[in-house]
Amino acid sequence: MTWDPARLPDQTGRTIVVTGSTAGIGYFAAEQLAAAGADVVLASRSHDKLRRAASSIRSRVPQARVRHVALELGSLAAVDEAAAELALLPRLDAVLLNGGAMSMNRRELTADGLPLLLGTHVAANARLLARLLPTLVATAVDHGTGARIVHTSTGFVQLLRVSVDDLRQVPAIGVVAYTKAKTTTEVFAFELDRRLRAAGLPVASVVTRPGVGVDAKTPERPGIRDDTTPYQWNPYTPWAQGKDTAAWSAVRALTDPEVRGGEYFSPVGRLRGAPVAIAPMARTATPAADAASSLWRQVEDLAGVPIDVGA
Repeated sequence: MTWDPARLPDQTGRTIVVTGSTAGIGYFAAEQLAAAGADVVLASRSHDKLRRAASSIRSRVPQARVRHVALELGSLAAVDEAAAELALLPRLDAVLLNGGAMSMNRRELTADGLPLLLGTHVAANARLLARLLPTLVATAVDHGTGARIVHTSTGFVQLLRVSVDDLRQVPAIGVVAYTKAKTTTEVFAFELDRRLRAAGLPVASVVTRPGVGVDAKTPERPGIRDDTTPYQWNPYTPWAQGKDTAAWSAVRALTDPEVRGGEYFSPVGRLRGAPVAIAPMARTATPAADAASSLWRQVEDLAGVPIDVGA
């Protein structure tokens, strides 16, 4: 279908959780979803930033239905607390897994002793999904709809080939460790979709990458992106886009009625542009069955819970 990011399908009645939603791509995805009529749940670790983000969205979308839940991805116990609160929502149609630490310091650990990138981008997201999957399924069944889980990846996965045979082995170089966490995310997301399909569950698992979003091209929002917030210089600025348009791939994956599980959305120009479905890489989308199963077991071990995708 022809896709216009400025004219999203009506999302009235749907409830969508966006993690990492107090700044950057997550914030703008939440703002766009609210403008389309969705009941948006902001999930991030800072209560002050959550209130600020909600206020900013309401200032631009007066009719916005937006609430927030504290979610600390650096603690599995905190993930459980947030998941318990989210499970009480009247309905839950979709989750955008956008949150995760961006520190490249390999010595930083989560509260559970996991490397920070691995712990927040992989273990925490898997545990959150394990807790929320029953609610997603129940919503889809009760309302005769299809629920969605949207995983955020990065173009680095295409550029850097990183082994995911042993997830606990952390690369010494920060960007490689980040790429390993996101490669794991992709393999896990596609395997999740295969298991959901095999179980006949009305939930789709979809992967997106944002391209490159930079502060210099991002529109201002008070307290979100203005003179009071840190400015990140990026050498790709001349070829990049703002973080508002970098959110488009995730927003399409969440709202396009024609999206199917196992699809991958990216800016048409890889770094920037309109969101389009692209062919995923075979090494993450269709690895050997034993490799996918091994990674699944490792992710469950990191998350500390089984991920039950039963009929």
